[in-house]
Amino acid sequence: MAEQCFHCGQNIDKERILFDEKLFCCSGCQAVYEILNVHNLDNFYNINQRSGIKPNTENNSQFDYLDTPEVSSKVVDFSEGGTTLVTFKIPVIHCSSCIWLLESLHTINKSINYSQVNFTRKTVQISYKEEELKLSELAKFLTNLGYKPVINLETAEKKHDTLDKTLLIKIAIAGFAFGNGMFFSFPEYVSGNDFWLQSYKNLFRFIMFLLATPVVFYCASDYYKSAWYGLKNKIVNIDVPIVLGIFVLYFRSIYEVVTDYGPGYFDTLCGLVFFMLLGKMFQKRTYNALSYDRDYKSFYPIAVTKIDFDGKQENILLSELAVGDRIMVRNQEIIPVDSILIKGEGNIDNSFITGESAHVSKKPGDKIFAGGRQSGSVLELEVIKNVDQSYLTQLWNKEAFKKFETGLDTLTNKISKYFTFIILGITLLAGLYWARIDTDKMFQVVSAILIVACPCALALSAPFTFGHVMRILGRNHFYVKDTLTIERLAKIDTLVFDKTGTITDNKKSNIVYCGTDISDFDLKNIKSLLKNSNHPLSKSLYNHLEVNDDYFEVDDFEEISGKGYSGKVRGTTYKIGSANFVGEQSQDLETAVYIKKEGAFLGKFTFKNEYRSGLSELFRKLKNYTVYILSGDNPSEKPILEKLIPNVSEMKFNQNPENKLDFIKELQDQGLKVAMLGDGLNDAGALKQSNVGIAISDDSNSFTPASDVIMNGEKIPELDKFLALSKDAMTIVKLTFLISLCYNVIGIGFAFSGLMHPLFAAIFMPLSSVTVVTFTTISTWWRSTKYFKI
Repeated sequence: MAEQCFHCGQNIDKERILFDEKLFCCSGCQAVYEILNVHNLDNFYNINQRSGIKPNTENNSQFDYLDTPEVSSKVVDFSEGGTTLVTFKIPVIHCSSCIWLLESLHTINKSINYSQVNFTRKTVQISYKEEELKLSELAKFLTNLGYKPVINLETAEKKHDTLDKTLLIKIAIAGFAFGNGMFFSFPEYVSGNDFWLQSYKNLFRFIMFLLATPVVFYCASDYYKSAWYGLKNKIVNIDVPIVLGIFVLYFRSIYEVVTDYGPGYFDTLCGLVFFMLLGKMFQKRTYNALSYDRDYKSFYPIAVTKIDFDGKQENILLSELAVGDRIMVRNQEIIPVDSILIKGEGNIDNSFITGESAHVSKKPGDKIFAGGRQSGSVLELEVIKNVDQSYLTQLWNKEAFKKFETGLDTLTNKISKYFTFIILGITLLAGLYWARIDTDKMFQVVSAILIVACPCALALSAPFTFGHVMRILGRNHFYVKDTLTIERLAKIDTLVFDKTGTITDNKKSNIVYCGTDISDFDLKNIKSLLKNSNHPLSKSLYNHLEVNDDYFEVDDFEEISGKGYSGKVRGTTYKIGSANFVGEQSQDLETAVYIKKEGAFLGKFTFKNEYRSGLSELFRKLKNYTVYILSGDNPSEKPILEKLIPNVSEMKFNQNPENKLDFIKELQDQGLKVAMLGDGLNDAGALKQSNVGIAISDDSNSFTPASDVIMNGEKIPELDKFLALSKDAMTIVKLTFLISLCYNVIGIGFAFSGLMHPLFAAIFMPLSSVTVVTFTTISTWWRSTKYFKI
């Protein structure tokens, strides 16, 4: 069994550090443990074991721009009298230990006054002394603890997902009216012929009328709008019979009060609206912290380093960048605009845009598109397009990449369409029948039928069922945008997978050596030389070589960014890099590192994609789905994929974003319901076009394109479970409809016969809603235990 880090809980694969009789996976985790111990904050581990976040201090200098006045004014919330307030977005906040530690920052750093976490929004607001602590130093301090803040154009705009205050006001009014209505109506049910209550009953009834009126005309207004919207689109949705039931209850109550027939049903009406609004709030609150409708602003940096012609550097806002300006881009930074390379050797990772996993070398004079990430030395670029005209922005804003949905084509609305016509037909027949026998009885029967048949249970079943399922899926890192998405997931029959970053693991590579045997002496020398390079392939190869980490001094080290490097270790000269750099003939369709020793070619290490574990078993379980693979990469790994996915229907390579979108359209034109799984902007169009777009993210800090679902990459082998639970959710909804139908058949039968008083109908109606909510809560929990640990 693999050993686990005491701080972050991750498996210890490479570096193993024993400190204070505890094991750590890296010096970063050890450092955080020491910090917590020194400041008597070791209770962090008692709250939740192994709840720490592995620190990522790579490229910590990226926060230096925060000290520029123009930038800091965009980021900070308040600054006056030496005290500054700033709110950072920290997506890795995940448990009570995180909250406890982040709210104890003042204990570790005396320059911090206090800190407060908003767990739902994954933010922390910090008050600090600006004379003692710079904003950049605060960001680095959080990063060193493992809580790296995300700062980009989107977070700088400070747009917060807030619950609709109008809805809260409506719930408050309906709740107030419901509670007080019950209070004023209760005496009528128990008083008998009490003289005092009989004297004031009209006053009580009038007060109940006043309480119910704003509930009917204000609190329930959204249902009227929805019903009207459906009728305009020639669809009788679930809100049409609800509106009908509300008006029948309201005007029947007015009739009874005016004619002194009875107290009416104002309290029941207020309760009905109150509980339906609670269901709506329950749905709206679910995962409002996640951003599914992402745009390029959440990918772009907030500021860039501008270089004047005399070489002077200054940090400016990205929005102030103009064509002709020269900017500096450092290692692992994003290219913010389409540019021409002026100085430096570019080594650009365009996988986010094109899906290609290989790095692209760039020389001075070459064009570099926005959205690429530089790996290696510092670049000097000349801007040729503004931010809003760059390829990345145009790709995102393409009209073809947008889809519009009405939300009218749901199971609930399909059933409610027939439900409404059936109820109206039964009501008409009952009215005609009783009109011939007893006119007064006719009004009672018609009112009882419309009240008892109000489809409240139908309206509540889907939101409560899907709401519970959304919460269960979210606990397992499958974050669904809304309840409509679950219904669409249940109908999916075709799955389209992007290859790079989706079924492949971006953090792992399959490295194969081809060449003459390398002695242990040379391997140790090569590993020492590799340690001097920050190139991603060098880092992967360094971790791959299974020799002792003895470090030997490197002399005459020389690196040509994007090509390779050379150096002398223990008297032996080595060259490591591309085929051209070492003077060998390169092979097409491969990513490789070539090695020479004293001018003689030793061999090459070829890098191939490492596919996620458990894929073979997953695709075996997905035998009832049609499976396709799309990739921006070349077809070099097609034989591997055919072996891994024997049931694949078709594989397409060298696909650009438009190709992927068009392919999804072709499948949909055949009548197929398509789910697309992708991880980059090159998949954004296909994700939008598909019936369900599932964005894959291996890192909660990383950008995900607009989608219906955000899924943790590690959970891809469990995709079949998520799809199965969605289908089970639809089955549960259908069963709740059956329960509601049974209630209606029984209730309408008694009402039609004239044996049910409207008062009993008003009591019988919410009883069906309570039964449905209880059933769906228990059944969703029970079904989820089949797939996940709850």
